[in-house]
Amino acid sequence: MNSRIIKIAHVAAVIVILLVLAVMLGAARQGASQGGQNSNQSGGQSGAAATVSNADRKFATTAAMSGMAEVELGRLAAERGASDAVKQFGQRMVDDHSKANDELKQWATTAGVTLPTALDAKHQAVVAKLNRLSGAAFDRAYAQQMIKDHTKAVQLFQREADRGTDAGLKTFASATLPTLHEHLRMARSLNAGGSGGHNMNSNTSTSGRPDNANANRR
Repeated sequence: MNSRIIKIAHVAAVIVILLVLAVMLGAARQGASQGGQNSNQSGGQSGAAATVSNADRKFATTAAMSGMAEVELGRLAAERGASDAVKQFGQRMVDDHSKANDELKQWATTAGVTLPTALDAKHQAVVAKLNRLSGAAFDRAYAQQMIKDHTKAVQLFQREADRGTDAGLKTFASATLPTLHEHLRMARSLNAGGSGGHNMNSNTSTSGRPDNANANRR
């Protein structure tokens, strides 16, 4: 009787051990599967980042930095501008460049590219300089800064639209160019002393045409 009980106990112990091993093996396989999926996802993002050329990466970084600066300066103009035209223009810069910045961030997330999240020393200095001004002096300096910034922006985005190798960035640059041309035209009008009231609130683009007439009159 005792022998039979011992034999049953041994069999039960073996069954328990086998069950434990089966559970452990299943957990190990599941962990390996999840690890492989995570590795593939991580590898996919790394692979996407690796396919972005240095030129495209430089464009994205420069565009992100200048876009943040335009938002910051726009907020400053909306608050400190002496004229309604400057205030309205500043708010337009905040709205348009915030939208463009968000679109660029979406591309960067998909491409696995890290963009700057804070202004560098150069752009901080521009903000600080304008922040020390007030009244008509602020309006003049802001308008001139906008002409300078958007002239560079148009050149930057046009170059990417023409020569960029990343399809997403080329599309972004081409779609943003008309708005940048419109901003440049508005800034020139502002600097020339135009009221700009209608233009400040207009969402009509220039369809990518530089305002050479205004440039010649300046």
